[in-house]
This record gives sequence, C-alpha cells and structure tokens, in this order.
Amino acid sequence: MTVVTVGVHIVDILTRPVSHIPEGQDTVLVDQIRLTAAGSAAGTAVDLVRLGHEVVSLGAIGDDELGDFLLMIMSRHGVDVSGLRRRTGEQTSASILPIRPDGGRPSFHVPGANLSVTFADLDPEVIRSAKAVHLGGMDVTFGLGDPAFFALLDEVRAGGTIVTMDLLSEMPDLLQMAKAFLPHVDYVLPNEEQAKIMAGVDDAEQAAALLGPNVIVTLGGRGSLVNGEIVPALPVEVSDTTGCGDAYCAGFITGLLRGDDVLEAARLGTAAAAQVATGLGSDAGDLEGLK
Repeated sequence: MTVVTVGVHIVDILTRPVSHIPEGQDTVLVDQIRLTAAGSAAGTAVDLVRLGHEVVSLGAIGDDELGDFLLMIMSRHGVDVSGLRRRTGEQTSASILPIRPDGGRPSFHVPGANLSVTFADLDPEVIRSAKAVHLGGMDVTFGLGDPAFFALLDEVRAGGTIVTMDLLSEMPDLLQMAKAFLPHVDYVLPNEEQAKIMAGVDDAEQAAALLGPNVIVTLGGRGSLVNGEIVPALPVEVSDTTGCGDAYCAGFITGLLRGDDVLEAARLGTAAAAQVATGLGSDAGDLEGLK
C-alpha cells in the first residue's frame, strides 16, 4: 500500500450558511447540509485517495449508525477500512459544524472511540508495507503514545518510509503529550496556534525554529511557514475551511512521494487546501486535477 493513515476518525455533520443559532424552537432555512468522513486520519485518507494513492486507514470507531456511515463513505471514496476497529458500547466520534457565511467553522464535538485507540489496534505489517504513514491527531489518541509504536515508527523510517504527523486540538496538556512523537516522525504539520502552544512562545516563526527543522506550520489564510519561508495561500472564494488542514497534509505527502522538495510539496498541499475550501466539507473541491 502507498499510504497508511493512523488516528482520528470523525463523522462531520455540516450546514451552511449559519449566521446565528435560532431562539427556542425556531427554524432557519439553510442552503446545504452534508455528512462527510473527517478527522485528521479519515479526512486525510479520503483526500489521499483523491490524489491517486492506495490508502489504508487505522483507528477505532463505535459499533453504531455513525460508524456504519463512516465505513460506507470511506469505502465509497476508495479507502481500505478493514483495519478500523469497532468498539461495542462506544460512540463513533462526530462533530456538528454550523458554517458561518465567511467560511468559519465553530463546532460541537464528541470525541468518542478515538480516545480508546491503542497500539494493539494497529496491524504492524500494514504499517511496514507503507511508503508513507500519516499520524492524525496523536494529541487525542492517548493510547498510541506507546514505546512499541515509537519503535515501529523508527523501524519503518529506517527502511525509507516517510512519517508525517498532524494534530487535532489546541489544548496545552494534550499538545505537550504529542511532543513525545517528534523524534519518531519526519514532518510535523501543526497549525499556528498548536505550534506556539507546543513551543511555549507567541510567535509562529520562533515556534517552528524551536520545534525543529521539519516542522511545517500552517497559517490559515496566510499560507504556511516552511523552513522560515512563507508559502502563500492561493486566492479562492472560501465556502468552508473544514478539512483544509487534512487536504494540505494529503497534498504535502503526495509531493514528497513523487520526489518533490519540501517547498514544492508544501505548494501542492496549499493547492489541495484551496480546492477543499471552495465547497462544504473535507471532501470538497477537485483534487483529482492536482494528480
């Protein structure tokens, strides 16, 4: 397999445009409501398939209707979901996102089964078969901070596999735990706030320098910070920013796998994020045109 994604799997329920929450039991008409596969493992997996890769996604979901949907929609996109473990009595992680007219995305979130993922849920042979491994949300999949998993990541990296990591939360305690992964990955792709919290500073460039040379800091509408250089975001009409970080990761990994240098890989990530921003949900836009 080309890529394995490991970590957070979420069902997103999105609607737009939402300028306010109605009072009492009032109804507000909206233009669109969608359900999508999301989260920093599932959303990235879907985008990687759209960019031409074979992908296996590993993690945990509930034995519920949301889990049924997540398996169905990821399979429909072409992701191999045979490695997802189902938890009896646990809920599949889900978010409700009322998207503002400007594309902003406040959320209501249930962490669900993502919190229960452990190294025992992963198939080491699947990970050993990958050209790239993407770790999505290691700050909330507490059970993966396991020395046995770190050893496996070191093993596959020594064999030439690229290992990348994205984060999910902006909670200081969780992000500090995720720092344990830094010696065991090739590239980390936090957003600006995550990078500053992890480094304990108020400046993104300083945070990147403190965290290490292989930290790519995404800056939202300003682009991304790569080795001290800003890769600017592309001008698009933004409908929804949900999943832009996942798309950036998918494009960045695609660039690395085709032999691009880090800056060129970041430009492909930027293009993928821009496409996703043009529609509703993490699977929006025309990523196939970027292959």
